Amino acid sequence: MFFAEKIDVTKYNQVTERLMLTHWSRLSEPLRRQYAYLEAEKLGRGGKTYISKLLGISHKAIRKGEAEVNDPELLGQIPAGRQRRAGGGRKKFCPLPGQVGPA
Repeated sequence: MFFAEKIDVTKYNQVTERLMLTHWSRLSEPLRRQYAYLEAEKLGRGGKTYISKLLGISHKAIRKGEAEVNDPELLGQIPAGRQRRAGGGRKKFCPLPGQVGPA
């Protein structure tokens, strides 16, 4: 019978976690993803789950940070002074004739 092995991740102390959260709050969106990935990578197995819970970031965002760190071409697609690639983010509202605002 197979039993799931409990993953024992080395956790940071409270002071280090608080400093990480302070640093995290000052980063831009792409740098947050990359920072989360690098911290998770340092911890090894179970690191993504721990960092995800600590920083409140999804596993998907950490994987995106991994792709950005490992493929510099992805970072080159983000224009200078911007947070996202062209076309990213919420689309602008374009009212139909006779509409005043968002429905």
